[in-house]
Order: sequence, then C-alpha cells, then structure tokens
Amino acid sequence: MAPENHIPRALRDLEALFGELQVSPIYESEAVGLEGDNFHNLVVGIYTDLSPRALVVELRKLEARHGRRRTPDRFASRTLDIDLLTYGDQIVDDGPIQLPRDEIVKYAFVLLPLSDVAGDELHPHSGRTYSQLWEAFDQPDQYLWRVEDRVR
Repeated sequence: MAPENHIPRALRDLEALFGELQVSPIYESEAVGLEGDNFHNLVVGIYTDLSPRALVVELRKLEARHGRRRTPDRFASRTLDIDLLTYGDQIVDDGPIQLPRDEIVKYAFVLLPLSDVAGDELHPHSGRTYSQLWEAFDQPDQYLWRVEDRVR
C-alpha cells in the first residue's frame, strides 16, 4: 500500500489543514484482522475549532483524496486509515463517532504512538495517563517496532 508515499503526503495535507502537528514515530506491526501487508501506524496531535463530527468529515475527505475506498469489508486493505482517537477529555458515543476509541486500550499499535504524542493526557474513562496505560499494557503477543524516518 506504499506507506512511504501515503504517510508523508497525508502529513503535509494535515499540516495544511490544521497547522503545526505533533507527530509520533511510525510503528510497524503485523496486520490485525486481515491477511495482508504489515500495518504502519502513527498518531498525530492537532488543534482545531472543528467539532468532532466536522473533523471526522474532513478526515474522510483526506482519506478519499489518498485513494481510500470504503467497502463493507472493514478489514480490507487501504491506502490510508485516519481515526479520531480522542478529542480532549470528551466522551462521545454517537453513531460512527466514539471518543475515546476503544482501540486505544486494546492495541499496542494505537496506544504506544498515542502515549508518545499525548503521554501526559488523561484517558477520560480510566483517569490514567496514556503513558501509564502503555506502561501497564499487557498484550505480549502484539509485536510492533519503530520504523526509521525513511517513511516520513
């Protein structure tokens, strides 16, 4: 899926939309939920006045510009997958928008880069920081490794 092309382009587009970005390292992991290429994951922190719903709309547009085709198969390969993980300390469960996302505490490839960018912020449900959640994360079968900056 050419992450070495899509990730830098997506970061440039996000910067054009939102200004300065807080960007985690990129982590690679084996595909979860599908047979396919390894995942490349990172977390980007932004500041915005958009509502969560309006922000998700903008992120979906960005995915589409990068060739993302949404299909009924939620585990299909994709060029780009941008999820809104948190929105400050808001708790939202409104159709397609769930904040904070459940995946944060389930998957190393979500929690580790989030702890890199927002380690001191509190998870609204647990009251623990993302760094504390990462330190306590106990899923030894979830392997991930840091990708060199060649992908950025």
